[in-house]
Amino acid sequence: MVDQIVDVRRGQLLDVVPGRDSTEPCRWLAARDESWRAGIEWATLDLSASYRTVFDTMVPDAVQVADPFHVVKLANTGLDECRRRVQNETLDHRGRHDDPLWRARRRLSIASERLSADQHDKLMGLLRAGDPHQEVWFAWNAKEVVRQIYDHTDVELATEWVAEIGRDFTDREMPFEVRRLGRTIARWAPQIVAWHRSHVTNSPTEAVHNLAKRIKRVAFGLVNFRHHRVRCLLYAGKPDWTLLPTIQP
Repeated sequence: MVDQIVDVRRGQLLDVVPGRDSTEPCRWLAARDESWRAGIEWATLDLSASYRTVFDTMVPDAVQVADPFHVVKLANTGLDECRRRVQNETLDHRGRHDDPLWRARRRLSIASERLSADQHDKLMGLLRAGDPHQEVWFAWNAKEVVRQIYDHTDVELATEWVAEIGRDFTDREMPFEVRRLGRTIARWAPQIVAWHRSHVTNSPTEAVHNLAKRIKRVAFGLVNFRHHRVRCLLYAGKPDWTLLPTIQP
């Protein structure tokens, strides 16, 4: 397992470090000049406690930004978990072809504004048939509310909206998955709102991560980290030649 350190403004891979916890990224940042670290204005992350620890420890002055894709993905994951739980509780088996919630699973994941009138009516009909306590309906609405965080770039409005989500979603009448989502959003509220000022995302990091996975597939697995690191630095398209002295023969 490896981590990629990426300049998200330029979409450039800076280096590759072993492991999937905070140790190696912290060590890599500690090796940089203090003035270089001080120049980091934004630090994007995917709601990972390990990466949060890295930024809190090594670049405490950088503003942490939660990646919008991962925030919305969290809401979609909660919705799907709620759907599967209600499916098991009401019919005592996993989803089958004719079950209403199984038939609704794809429509639930589609953005509400992209549903045609017929699709929306069909979705509501399936929920009425398979969701007796409206738990999935609440989770679907929660997902749509989370998506609305990114409908604008107004920082003050986003701050109020996220705070309201934290309060409303944790109401005891909400399904367990929605309450859990509300607690997570409340815990990460500053990082979520920071996007409205920075407009930076983790997409360059994900792009570089895909390149690294492609290298791993071509090599039929990761055996020698040193070779993998060099290949990633070259394949990323913008190699930092100043790192050559760190490569041991």
